[in-house]
Amino acid sequence: CCNMGIINGLSGWSSSLDDAPADTITRRFRYDVALVSALKDLEEDIMEGLRDSELDDSVCTSGFSVMIKESCDGMGDVSEKHGGGPAVPEKAVRFSFTIMSVTLVTDDKEGEVTIFTEPKPNSELSCKPLCLTFVDESDHETLTAVLAPIVAERNAMKESRLILSIGGLPRSFRFHFRGTGYDEKMVREMEGLEASGSTYVCTLCDTTRSEASKNMVLHSITRSHEENLERYEIWRKNPYSESVDELRDRVKGVSAKPFMETQPTLDALHCDIGNATEFYKIFQDEIGEVYTKVNPSREERRSWRAALDKQLRKKLRLKPVMRMNGNYARKLMTQEAAEAVCELVPTEERREALRELMRLYLQMKPVWRATCPAKECPDQLCRYSFNSQRFADLLSSTFKYRYNG
Repeated sequence: CCNMGIINGLSGWSSSLDDAPADTITRRFRYDVALVSALKDLEEDIMEGLRDSELDDSVCTSGFSVMIKESCDGMGDVSEKHGGGPAVPEKAVRFSFTIMSVTLVTDDKEGEVTIFTEPKPNSELSCKPLCLTFVDESDHETLTAVLAPIVAERNAMKESRLILSIGGLPRSFRFHFRGTGYDEKMVREMEGLEASGSTYVCTLCDTTRSEASKNMVLHSITRSHEENLERYEIWRKNPYSESVDELRDRVKGVSAKPFMETQPTLDALHCDIGNATEFYKIFQDEIGEVYTKVNPSREERRSWRAALDKQLRKKLRLKPVMRMNGNYARKLMTQEAAEAVCELVPTEERREALRELMRLYLQMKPVWRATCPAKECPDQLCRYSFNSQRFADLLSSTFKYRYNG
């Protein structure tokens, strides 16, 4: 049955007496009902996929696996501009999911057959809203209370099968959830890590800011939801009776209870923004020849920034921005911008290094912008590892004044 409709987002949440009354705060679909509805929308695609794989649809009634991408993000300012509705926080949070693929484990064929793949996994059209909440994403207590029923339903579905009529026959589906649609702030919030200013700079591994600046090439993903839960228990109990600093070093910045399993990633937009922010600083340093100086004054730094902004405005019609955004990042990270900056860099040797840095960057960029790199830019994908190591070598030698720990 999937005619449940929209329900109060707090159903399934046992409220205690001291909770604020939360009647207007959240609306959601029941997770299983929303998945059923999304699968029914794909009914024709699934049947067509079975036909294309030359499978007899009357035999394929079990063994279906559905891969779900989960996303959750704050929606910023959604306040009423003028109106007399109920008083609600002017921030909102949206939790949504995308069906990424449906696969089938068959008896005769070895392994899995892919029946359906979402052609546009990053489009807002394939992203189904599950829960809308008036809450500030930084308000940890309210956010966890509101999302708790979703987590409970999701955990129940991980272990169970859904039997659903597709193409006139009941078929059995199991779901795999991958929480990859979270930005860094939300990952830290959900996984109990310290906020973004922490010395533990990475949501994927235990490195600290200073360790990361000394090692630019050798990284691996070591954090996990299970480990975060274990570390929280250590943080809570302090079994070795350590000081706060020793304890914090032991748990590597996990200081709240992880509450939802995510798979930390970096989306293409924030990859662009993070890199452009760094390049913007490198450009200023190169204009001011920081590699020859010891401690430049704030006035000097300000003058380099002004020179850079003026040049970018003159050559690229690029207005300075208060905070780096996607559009500015895209325009700044071009060979053209690098050439404009080179005009202000005194020595040819440094100009060449800047050009090379930008050239390597632009070689790597298509790989993380592409939906499917192996199809869209196979050559750049093959060279990616080499380019990124060359990039790191350049930063740690020519630009080591910025990255010497």
